[in-house]
Amino acid sequence: MRESDQQLVHRARADDHAAYGELVTRHQGRVRGWLRHLCGDHDEADDLAQDAFVRAWARIRDLKDTARFAQWLMKIAYNEFLQSRRSSGRRNQMMERFELDQKTLKGGSAREAPESALELQRVLSILSERERAAMVLNYAYGYSHGEVSELTGIPLGTVKSLILRGSKKAREHFDAQA
Repeated sequence: MRESDQQLVHRARADDHAAYGELVTRHQGRVRGWLRHLCGDHDEADDLAQDAFVRAWARIRDLKDTARFAQWLMKIAYNEFLQSRRSSGRRNQMMERFELDQKTLKGGSAREAPESALELQRVLSILSERERAAMVLNYAYGYSHGEVSELTGIPLGTVKSLILRGSKKAREHFDAQA
């Protein structure tokens, strides 16, 4: 019988490295995937995911509700992402990439929906970091608005506004391409 995350967390708190390894195996795809959507760079996302798992291991005893390990881990991953943006100056690089993508899209063919990962990444690049984080958590990972609020630390009303604005930007992007 497969152990629950809660059982594995209890074992990990007792310095059971194998139990924590199982938690990493279970959740690394989701964490890495979300960070890849946020970053737009697979290597950077993988590095941030690794940092998040290391931080989670170091703070495993701080987790209050062991049944909510996945949400707690996603919040740590998001904080790692935010910290990387604050300290690395990548915002300028992202804006340059956005401008290049916009020029490329203007010269490209019109489409009504994303047909490739590259197209999806271009759409995500027109969103602010907060809009992108909220939309990916809500649409791609199925978290409710309340859960997105909890994971990101963004107030619920703001999460709803970010998702609404992000959706509008995406629709406008596709309308302009049609």
